[in-house]
Amino acid sequence: MKSFMLPDLGEGLAESEIVEWHINAGDMVTVDQIVVTIETAKAIVEVPAPYSGKIIHRYGNEGDVINIGSLLLEIEEAETADTAEQVSSSISANKKDAATVVGNVSQQSHHVDIDDFWIGGDKNTSAKKLITAMPSARRLAQRLGVDLHVFKGSGPDGLIVDADIYNQCDQQLPGTEVLKGARRTMVNTMAESHHNVAAVTITEEALLVDWLAGEDISIRLIQAVINACQQEPALNAWFDAETMTRCLHSTVNVGIAVDSNHGLYVPVLRHADEYSPKGVRQWLDKTVKGIRERKIGREQLQQATITLSNFGAIAGIYATPVVTTPQVAIVGAGRIIEKVIIKEGQPITVKAMPLSMTFDHRACTGGEAARFIKALVQHLQQATI
Repeated sequence: MKSFMLPDLGEGLAESEIVEWHINAGDMVTVDQIVVTIETAKAIVEVPAPYSGKIIHRYGNEGDVINIGSLLLEIEEAETADTAEQVSSSISANKKDAATVVGNVSQQSHHVDIDDFWIGGDKNTSAKKLITAMPSARRLAQRLGVDLHVFKGSGPDGLIVDADIYNQCDQQLPGTEVLKGARRTMVNTMAESHHNVAAVTITEEALLVDWLAGEDISIRLIQAVINACQQEPALNAWFDAETMTRCLHSTVNVGIAVDSNHGLYVPVLRHADEYSPKGVRQWLDKTVKGIRERKIGREQLQQATITLSNFGAIAGIYATPVVTTPQVAIVGAGRIIEKVIIKEGQPITVKAMPLSMTFDHRACTGGEAARFIKALVQHLQQATI
């Protein structure tokens, strides 16, 4: 029987969340068959089986956070003719050795690798309370205040793994939620931004006097962002403070902030300037559906050169959106409101879209930001494109 540990999924990230199991204990699997879907801080990844055989046990439930190296599966590897012969020979040899000892001798060995997990317990307690736990699980228990003595782990021979700590934490602290997936990623992203970015927010509003009924707000916003990036490229850029370099992009890759029950995702519409309005809508519908089903790939969340957040679709007029490095700007659109203006000496009511743009003042001047938002407003105030 072979154990399968969670491998490094190529993101350089220690923590992952189990999104969906595709197999159950007792199922037969083949090499490269997808057995589980895992969500890292950057993407959702399908993990294949490393061996063919029968699933003896799977560890962790959907929603559990696990670390690289955590035990995922135990698989009874499918035997070939050669391996069956070797096993038969081994058993025969063991029986001969056992015959020299009075009584029954177990042929099963229990191997404990000190590099895999720590063994510990209260010296004043009996051997029955011996604890076996993964190092990461023990550290996690110390941080969350979980008592390892009061429950049994789900791993082999009661081994305590990270998922057990999270489950016990939920039981010990009612109402406390362990952040996972996209929400966990958001913590690090927002903290990094507030620590590193010299954020300044500028606001404006676009009067939608010439809009026709039924305008697609998302498409109009994306088109306006594309146009503003072309008019003022300083906001369609990446900035690296360590090397003091700025990259102005010739193409526009718009990250679109999407709210979901699982947290905030920002899929990227690459080469957005090459899309037709109909193409943008098709991309949006397909992408939002993928996010809701948690079937979005890592490549769809990378390489944004500027971000758009249409938070006004839910609520809010103005905001201070957070820039995600290495980008230097994010545009936020608030809830469309009605206001009274004077036109040709007469008061009239018009619809207005509040706009908020946060930019990294280390990489952009105030003038560049002002010209960008001016171009944004002018494009939005046009009639249907």
